[in-house]
Amino acid sequence: MKKTLLLAAALLVTAALPAQKRYTLASPDGALQTTVSVGGELSYDIRLNGRTLLEPSPLSLRLNNGSVWGPDARVAKASQSSVDQWVASPFYRADSIRDHYNALTLRMKGGWEVEFRAYDDGVAYRFVNRSKKPFAILNEEVAYRFPEDFTATLPYVRAGEDGDWEKQYFNSFESTYTVARLSQLKTGRLAFLPLVVDAGRQVKICLTESDLRDYPGLYLRNPDGGNNLCGQFAPCPIRTRPGGYNGIEHVVLERAVHIADVPGPRTFPWRVAIIGNDAGIAASNLSYLLAEPSKIDDLSWIRPGKVAWDWWNAWNLAGVDFRAGINTETYKYYIDFAASQGIEYVILDDGWAAGKGADLMQINPDIDLRQIVRYADSKGVGIILWAGFHAFQRDMEEVCRHYAEMGVKGFKVDFMDRDDQQMTLFNSRAAETAAKYHLILDLHGTHKPAGLNRTWPNILNFEGVHGLEQMKWNSSKVDQMKYDATIPFIRQVAGPVDYTQGAMINATRQGFHPNYTEPMSQGTRCHQLALYVVLDSPLNMLCDSPTNYLREEECTSFIARIPTVWDETRILDGRIGEYIVTARRKGSTWYIGGITDWTPRDLKIDLSFLGGSLQAELFRDGVNADRKASDYRREEIRIDTAEPFAVHLAPGGGFTLKIQQGE
Repeated sequence: MKKTLLLAAALLVTAALPAQKRYTLASPDGALQTTVSVGGELSYDIRLNGRTLLEPSPLSLRLNNGSVWGPDARVAKASQSSVDQWVASPFYRADSIRDHYNALTLRMKGGWEVEFRAYDDGVAYRFVNRSKKPFAILNEEVAYRFPEDFTATLPYVRAGEDGDWEKQYFNSFESTYTVARLSQLKTGRLAFLPLVVDAGRQVKICLTESDLRDYPGLYLRNPDGGNNLCGQFAPCPIRTRPGGYNGIEHVVLERAVHIADVPGPRTFPWRVAIIGNDAGIAASNLSYLLAEPSKIDDLSWIRPGKVAWDWWNAWNLAGVDFRAGINTETYKYYIDFAASQGIEYVILDDGWAAGKGADLMQINPDIDLRQIVRYADSKGVGIILWAGFHAFQRDMEEVCRHYAEMGVKGFKVDFMDRDDQQMTLFNSRAAETAAKYHLILDLHGTHKPAGLNRTWPNILNFEGVHGLEQMKWNSSKVDQMKYDATIPFIRQVAGPVDYTQGAMINATRQGFHPNYTEPMSQGTRCHQLALYVVLDSPLNMLCDSPTNYLREEECTSFIARIPTVWDETRILDGRIGEYIVTARRKGSTWYIGGITDWTPRDLKIDLSFLGGSLQAELFRDGVNADRKASDYRREEIRIDTAEPFAVHLAPGGGFTLKIQQGE
């Protein structure tokens, strides 16, 4: 009798549940599948060759008008489609990339939709608003429910105490990575994207977002000490004031209860799970493909290239007959150096504007900016100006107009240090205003690109990275070599990185120490050279002093002539946090670069895709690079691509090959 009553109760509960409709979407190759469930809960899962990588995970939007998109949704129309096309990708790692996916669109009653796409290397979804009535979003539910206690590699926000969300929302997105089980992640600490979850069996899941425009960036955290991650967003600022570094940041004094204002019809950011082995996620183009296409029709004025940079090397020059510093003579010297090496730009960093950069219309009296710009133009070199966020956003139109008329080519905008809706809107406004005056941008002090480099291709670079600048002050406890071998698999998946490499003073693990005025890198000279191949940077710095570069003619000649945008990119080998080998082609010339962490490695690299016997220029770690990190060898060699190419990497080492096909 007791068993009968229990069975009857179970049947009643099942009957009372809303009817669940299920839609299955597979990748073009059929290996990835997602099942979208609509009914009591809107959810999706992810399976790879039948193995569950993500258990049913809910998604929803809660609006200030009382509506909730997700639970108890009613499908008005379901449609599936397939796309297979090539997308032009100027100023990127390839000149065009394949956009191949199957799509599912569920149009819901109530004026909204949810779209899913399944690629061979990932699954993505987004919400779409069709209503013309304005509203606010109180919260977006983003959840990742994993079937096991997988290991994650993620960048915790460094700012603030655990649970102090406001201080954590104000951060520079430059953290190093923590590796831990999901269950061991801090419940009161936010992680910004991208991050990677290791599902075992050589399968990695890179979680990120794309098409992030006029919407807060997504943070993830462990909500309860289990195997799950949940999303969190910074609410909209109501009141801010200038503060932080020299008053050029904006400190939030008060926030609203909602995370985003929605004035009318729009799409929302894609939530992306990139899936593959280590090399596969490093090679993924989903962040670019899922972004809104370019808003600039004529790209002819956008000029990528390399930059001679003053700040990292502290304006230090030797062998000159003037006092080096922020003055006209020093910048003419940098311009002469850039012109002699075919370097496209010189940046005037913090200090060219008077009053610590608080007013960009007031110029430091120690420099004649018009003369500098004219002199640079006569040498075929462009001038880029550094700008703090507050001063740039306050006078954006006038600043862009004035300096474009002067002949300045672009701005390096710094210290945004937030990614709430107000700040992501600023990045788009800055790009649009700069494009109006044919100015390029380097968004330093900001979050990941998240597709903005496709939508506004005049933004050539983005920071959000623990780059070489950190070596000016960070202690030797920071393992920059492990970080370097990690970012191609995580941060770079989201787009270009303003890492600012090129140090000519190099140090072993034991010999490294921070030096603000004469900084050095961790790792070998060849590690620095290889970063120009391994990292995506359409606007790429030569961070060291012209004095040091002129003493190192071989290395300087190599990095000054290496391209910054590419026709083709291949990830040949690698393991996250350990090493990576990348091949890139420009025209008929291939550059191949590899770096390692502090573990010395003997690599055997398959170059059979090149075909034949080819002449190559090789930079490799010297025999004594483990003791003197600047030791290297340059060689002209012949490579038989039918055999694996063997090369030794010292601790913190690297190598580069330059190969001309057809010779």
